[in-house]
Amino acid sequence: MTARFDQGPWAAAGLQTVQPGVHRVPLPLPNDGLHAVNVYLLEDLADDGGIVMIDGGWAIPEARKALEEALAAIGRDLGDISHILVTHIHRDHYTQAVELRRLLGSRVCLGAGERPGLEMLDRLRSDQPVGSLRTLRRAGAGELADRIEAMDHGGYDPSVWEAPDRWLGAETLRFGDRELHVVPTPGHTKGHVVFLDEQRELLFSGDHVLPHITPSIGFELAEPGGRPLADYLDSLRLMTRYADARLLPAHGPVADSAHSRVGELLAHHDDRLAKSLAALGEDTLDAHAVARKLGWTRRAVPFGELNAFNQMLAVNETAAHLDVLVLRGQVKVRFLGGVNQYTRVW
Repeated sequence: MTARFDQGPWAAAGLQTVQPGVHRVPLPLPNDGLHAVNVYLLEDLADDGGIVMIDGGWAIPEARKALEEALAAIGRDLGDISHILVTHIHRDHYTQAVELRRLLGSRVCLGAGERPGLEMLDRLRSDQPVGSLRTLRRAGAGELADRIEAMDHGGYDPSVWEAPDRWLGAETLRFGDRELHVVPTPGHTKGHVVFLDEQRELLFSGDHVLPHITPSIGFELAEPGGRPLADYLDSLRLMTRYADARLLPAHGPVADSAHSRVGELLAHHDDRLAKSLAALGEDTLDAHAVARKLGWTRRAVPFGELNAFNQMLAVNETAAHLDVLVLRGQVKVRFLGGVNQYTRVW
């Protein structure tokens, strides 16, 4: 699950040049445990001399100001942004991209797997995580789902949830003599994508591979469907089929090896699968009950000490791990009274 981690200088305002023509800019996330989201400015891709930006940030005045100041540091301004390539639909990545398009005419691109979530937003006119709430109820955490549903989620602003100019699949984007490979990496969301610059050995990983934390799994606006953790593990292994690259994540500092961090994330989930199986024991339990028996974050915080939002992430992640154990034949599941009940196979 996503959790707080030690805030180092990576989240401080300003621009970091990763290498010539590639800059990391942390944009603020007020009242969010992550504190900042990295966007990346690529100066030498667009044919017209403009800037290609990877991820957009959250459409709030603080983020807009930080982006303007970072651009000024390299002699640029917002009008130079020609394309915004977004890794996934979450508001800290997508909403400012739409706002900048409306103001400047920048072209916005988003993974095609995010289309159902965006269309559900348009139907519901709410940015509640409807899919995650349904998962909670199937996990036996109906009361928690009711509490989260009643919370203020910031209000729905249709102007920042418009469709992109282009839906992306597994393809190669060409900018002059340079290329960015779009690699679908479902798991964190169904439509998450990463952008791989093989020539410069750079992986813009969004929330798929993070250096200090593990991303939440299946945190969806729409119905998650399928097995989000199984998808995520497959997406992690997919990264090792490409040559290793520097890791340019959405949260946290730049790291030298994407492969190294992928190995750590796979090991982490192996450990959580084992602990989930042990917590199930000889009982028949729902995912909410199993989650309450586990520790959370690197400090093994008891479930009851988490706030409601992080309890939601914990329950949904536990359900995802139990579903992988079902796929592996180590657990069986029955759907009773609207709740999935899990039993270990001995």
